[in-house]
Amino acid sequence: MKQLTTYLPLLFLLLLGACKNSNPGNTARLTDDALMDTVQRRTFNYFWEGAEPNSGLAPERIHMDGIYPEKDQNVVTSGGSGFGIMTILSGIDRGYVTREEGLARMEKIASFLEKADRFHGAYPHWWYGDTGKVKPFGQKDNGGDLVETAFLIQGLLAVHQYYINGSPEEQALAKRIDILWRDVDWNFYRQGDQNVLYWHWSPEYGWAMDFPVHGYNECLIMYLLAAASPTHGVPAAVYHDGWAQNGAIVDPHKVEGIELHLRYQGCEAGPLFWAHYSFLGLDPTNLKDEYCASYFDEMRNLTLVNRAYCIRNPKHYKGFGPDCWGLTASYSVGGYAAHMPNERDDQGVISPTAALSSIVYTPEQSLAVMRHLYGMGDKLFGPYGFYDAFSETDNWYPKRYLAIDQGPIAVMIENYRTGLLWNLFMSHPDIQNGLQKLGFSINRKAGSSTQ
Repeated sequence: MKQLTTYLPLLFLLLLGACKNSNPGNTARLTDDALMDTVQRRTFNYFWEGAEPNSGLAPERIHMDGIYPEKDQNVVTSGGSGFGIMTILSGIDRGYVTREEGLARMEKIASFLEKADRFHGAYPHWWYGDTGKVKPFGQKDNGGDLVETAFLIQGLLAVHQYYINGSPEEQALAKRIDILWRDVDWNFYRQGDQNVLYWHWSPEYGWAMDFPVHGYNECLIMYLLAAASPTHGVPAAVYHDGWAQNGAIVDPHKVEGIELHLRYQGCEAGPLFWAHYSFLGLDPTNLKDEYCASYFDEMRNLTLVNRAYCIRNPKHYKGFGPDCWGLTASYSVGGYAAHMPNERDDQGVISPTAALSSIVYTPEQSLAVMRHLYGMGDKLFGPYGFYDAFSETDNWYPKRYLAIDQGPIAVMIENYRTGLLWNLFMSHPDIQNGLQKLGFSINRKAGSSTQ
C-alpha cells in the first residue's frame, strides 16, 4: 500500500464537493442528512482511495502518522473487507463513484479472492495484499478463520444481489461470487461432524486453536451462512446445539436497569460490535427465533446499556456523557482492547464506531454523538472519517484507522437511510432458505437488487 503521509485524499474529496458545508467543528449549518452524508462519504473513502492497490481490499489499518511498528501497511483483512465491500456498494448507489468504476473494483476484488489462500474454502483473517498469501494472525492462527470468512461472505452476497440482474458484465461477476460462496466448506469446520462450528483451522496446527463458537457474541451471521450454504450447509442442530447450546443462550437479566434476554459470552453486556457485525446484512428488524423475541429490541437495549453506563460514568472519565458514549473493541491507550460497559473493561476510551454504527437502533442518540464528535474538529475527523478511538482523560487522539471499525459506520448509516444493504442481503434466496431452516421468522418485504 502506498505510504500515506499527506492529506491528498482529503483534497481529492474536497475537489469532488464531498465535503460541502462540512468543516469539522462547524455543525450549526449541517442538517442531519448532510452530516450523515459527510461522515458516510469520508468513511467510504477508506475503502476506495485507501484500498490496497493490488487486491482492491481493505488494509487492516491506515495510520496517518505513517508509523507501522509491524510494517504491515500492505496487509489486508478479510472481515473488514467484507464490511468495505458493502460500503463500496453504498457509494456506487449514491454516486460517489460511477457504476463502471465500482464494477471494475469489484472485479479486481473477485480476481484476488479467487487466487488468494483459502483453507477448505474459508479465508484467513489476514493476507499480504501484494501476494494473496496468508499472514498469520497468531502463531497457530495461520489458516482458515470461519468468523472473518462469514463477514466477507456477508458482503459478497450483497454484491451478488446488486449485480445479478444487471448488465452481462455484472451478471458474470455475480456468477463468480456465487462460486466463492459455494466453495466455503462450513461442514469441515464442525471438526468431525460435531454440532458446533469451530473458529479456526490451520494446515500446520490443525484444530490446535480449539475455539468452538457459542452465543451470544458477534458470530450469529456465521451460523446463518453455514446453514444457508447450498453446497456445504450444516444441519439445523449445529445452530441449536452449538450456537444456542440447547437454550442456554437465553438468560434474562438487567444491566443499568435495562432488560436483556440473551447470555453474553464472558460478560453481562458485550462490546457494541456484537450489535453490528452480524447485522450489517442480516436485518434485525422484526427478526426473531425461539431464543429471542426481537433481535432488534435486544440490540437496541444492548446499545442503551452501553450509553447508560457511559452517562453514569462510574470511573469519572473526562468527556463521557449523553453526547459522548460508545464502548467497543478498538485501539486503546495501552494497545488494542475490547471496551465494555463495566468497570473492569472500561478504560476511558470512546470509539466512534460504537455509537455511530448503532444508528439503526438509536438514531436520535447516535446522531447526537455524531454531531458532538464532528464538532470536536480535526483532532477526531480526518480524510477517512472519524479516527478509531480517543480518550479525553489521557489527552490521547491518535490519527489512526482500523478497517473493522470504519466499515460498520458507513454500512449502518446507509441501512438507516435506505436499508440498501439489508435489502440486498436479505433478498438472496439462499439466505431466505437458511433463515427458514433455523426457525427464524421476519415480518418484512423481501428486498430486491438495485439497478
